Amino acid sequence: MAIAPVGRQPEGADSQPAPKKSRRRKTSHLKLVPESLELREKLRARAAEVADKLDKSRPQSKDEMEAVARALLADMGLPEGYLGWTMVVLASAFWRDQVAAVPPSRRLFLLPHCLKHAEGCPADYDDFGLECKQCGACSIADFRTMAEEMGYKVLVAEGSPIVLKIIVSGYVDAIVGVACLNVLEKAIDKILLAGIPCMAVPLLSSDCRNTSVDEDWVSEMIKIEHRTPQVQTRSYVHLMRAAEGMFDPTELARLAPRARGGKSLAELNGEGIAGLDPVAGTEAIAYDFLAKGGKHSRPFITLAVYDALTGGEGTLAGGAQHVAAFSDSVKRAALSIETFHKASLVHDDIEDDDGFRYGDETVHRRCGVPTAINVGDYLIGLGYRLVSRERSAIGADASADILDHLAEAHMRLCEGQGAELLWRDARDKRLSALDALKIYALKTAPAFGAALFAGARLAGDAAAYAEPLSQFARHLGVAFQIINDLDDWELDSHNKLAAGGDVLGGRPTVLWALALEALDPKDRVELETLIAGESDERVLSRIRELYSKAGVFEKAHRLVDKYQQRAEAVADEIEPDELRRLLYYLVDTVLHRPAASDPPVVALAAPQPLPIVAPS
Repeated sequence: MAIAPVGRQPEGADSQPAPKKSRRRKTSHLKLVPESLELREKLRARAAEVADKLDKSRPQSKDEMEAVARALLADMGLPEGYLGWTMVVLASAFWRDQVAAVPPSRRLFLLPHCLKHAEGCPADYDDFGLECKQCGACSIADFRTMAEEMGYKVLVAEGSPIVLKIIVSGYVDAIVGVACLNVLEKAIDKILLAGIPCMAVPLLSSDCRNTSVDEDWVSEMIKIEHRTPQVQTRSYVHLMRAAEGMFDPTELARLAPRARGGKSLAELNGEGIAGLDPVAGTEAIAYDFLAKGGKHSRPFITLAVYDALTGGEGTLAGGAQHVAAFSDSVKRAALSIETFHKASLVHDDIEDDDGFRYGDETVHRRCGVPTAINVGDYLIGLGYRLVSRERSAIGADASADILDHLAEAHMRLCEGQGAELLWRDARDKRLSALDALKIYALKTAPAFGAALFAGARLAGDAAAYAEPLSQFARHLGVAFQIINDLDDWELDSHNKLAAGGDVLGGRPTVLWALALEALDPKDRVELETLIAGESDERVLSRIRELYSKAGVFEKAHRLVDKYQQRAEAVADEIEPDELRRLLYYLVDTVLHRPAASDPPVVALAAPQPLPIVAPS
């Protein structure tokens, strides 16, 4: 027997897509751990049988994995509460061969802090996590010793962001680890969707104090022998690394040589900005900011679209060599997208008077507003030059088309930002949700659209892709901005120092518009009065109460669902398969939302039988 793939399928595939549902729903009730070792062993064995029959040529989406896990539980007559746990063991079984293909010296073994004994642990914390003393008081030392003897790199830390950063930086190629289901849920969203080989053993509880784990499973996972898999699963990691690598100072200097050749900020030996050569100073500050921070998602999009439309070999075995052979013209075009993005950040930080970006002071706080404006302008010029000087390599028509789309994106961004500034400075703070969404479409979507189009045009004639990619970018960008507004009500350790920064800063958001539309006149007047006065925790708390009273957060999530579904509808019609998969990957990752703490927006689909088809 073979288990047919489920979830999103190209048109004409045998299997039907799994029902689409809200991305935001309550998941705490789905994170139960099977009580007995016997039941866990049975579930794990069945998950391995099912995983062996899945199509391993590409990563499964989260929806596909969930559909298979639900069918597995239904087939065994087990409750849906085990869904999260089952998805983890199913994913581990799916990726086992790909982990085995990576030598132990290129694997990362990840352990959680909570396996240590809370009382009397002598270990200290460094920038990467717990610096274990290997005193033998807990199982961390035993696992660590075993892994290190095999050549693993070992990290005692929590969370997927640091792990993804380590992977993209090129230090390791696969991850094995131990974590609670809450952490592993985020890992599925951030790591597995990218096609990064990963296995995990779930902790037996999530109370974060002296928890335990099935130790034999951990030992077995660590000892997986190195061997070549029969099927290589596609992965975006090589393209992610290529995008990241362009901003390494040495590679950046090669792709975009400094015209002035002055010292970089890192070479000033503590002299700071005052030590810069006056003529080369703008260049030094601009290059420093260009190389600093960020996920580099936009240049990744350009490289990934280009790869998808030229055969998709960058996601296959040997993808690293294939991506490394991309011409410098392609890389410079991708690099230009980031220069425009970074320029917009410099100017946006000035206009909003934000204090921090990427964990450091913003450029205008460090260098002054006039210098920061000039640095932003310099980055815009650098972006245009990176494309215009490649016209002999990529063709004059292709260069002109890309520049035209970049110019259009730049103008639309300025229109959106201008609308925001005019609203912020106006006395009348009335705003419709439609007007807010129009601003979002102008501010956020153009950068995604320019990145998508550049990749398509570099690959050849992009006339057939221009409109659908533009529509996809619009829907993706609007949904992304709404999520960003929702995230503003949670502490952002990278760029924000307080929740609710957008409303207190007087920026027009769809949340504000939805509140004005739903509140009665008295509450509406109070809301307008609150943002006109002094800001403190009491004001923020009251604004949150009024937002909740108006049902703003749920309505905003429903809007995200709406625009996400529109983006997926565009992706459904895109060919070839490699590009369609990429667009769905962008939907799943760019529009990632944490699970809600309140009831689901849309009811879950009922479990379906395992999709078993007769052998051919």
